[in-house]
Amino acid sequence: MSGTASTVRAFLLLQQSGPWGEEALRDCRLPADLSTELDRRCRSATVRPLLIRRHGRTQPDGVRVFAAYAHPHRPWLETAVLDRAEDVLDLDLGALGRGDSVGLPRSDTPIFCVCTHGRHDICCAELGRPLAAALAASHPEHTWECSHIGGDRFAGNLLQLPEGLYYGRADATSGPVIADTALAGGIDLDHLRGRAGYGFAIQAAEWHLRRHLDLTVDSALRLVRQSTEGELTTAVFAGGEHRWRVLVRCSRAEAARLTCRSTRPRRPLLSRLEAIERL
Repeated sequence: MSGTASTVRAFLLLQQSGPWGEEALRDCRLPADLSTELDRRCRSATVRPLLIRRHGRTQPDGVRVFAAYAHPHRPWLETAVLDRAEDVLDLDLGALGRGDSVGLPRSDTPIFCVCTHGRHDICCAELGRPLAAALAASHPEHTWECSHIGGDRFAGNLLQLPEGLYYGRADATSGPVIADTALAGGIDLDHLRGRAGYGFAIQAAEWHLRRHLDLTVDSALRLVRQSTEGELTTAVFAGGEHRWRVLVRCSRAEAARLTCRSTRPRRPLLSRLEAIERL
């Protein structure tokens, strides 16, 4: 699973409790003109829009919105309750895409978003809903169901914001453990897919180095530099007084049907560890 998280750092989450169609923004119950304009602005600003809802689809008063930026060392999260969903268009998504505040109150509480978007891929419903139910019971204030976040073949998928950590193959047992670890400042390496905002090879390099060092403290590593030549990516990380060079080779695996709804085989990217060297 390593090296399969999103490469986008900016996220906009909008509460919408009704059913989500195959494409969440396009096929949900938001006004069509709002969905179209929000999608256009997010694409222009390189912001990932997600629809969210509480487990059980309770109808809230007002519309909760989150803006998150998954900076690798200084992530931040802002949130507010809007009177109307249309008010989300008052936010400066260009600023969010650049990593700047959109002017909402800052939140110090991370959130856990579980993909339960069954109309996009049935695995997300079958495997995501039990995970969402368990997290809603163990961490009710932190937990949201969300629309498609990618990597359907790794369901149940969990996204931790604002850190931008993607976890896969989580279930009702491992999900609460992942959340407890995250709230203590740690990372669950057994389920980590990668850190949003990094390229796929860098995500894999961080995972391999953390596994090599058995290093689970989130803030313990810092990417210093990177370079790519052909299939080979070199990443240098700093941690404390030490630095490590990690070499990862990216290639394509054999073609296979990757999701329940796929109609043709695809060749997924594989990131293989070549070497780890302490500098």
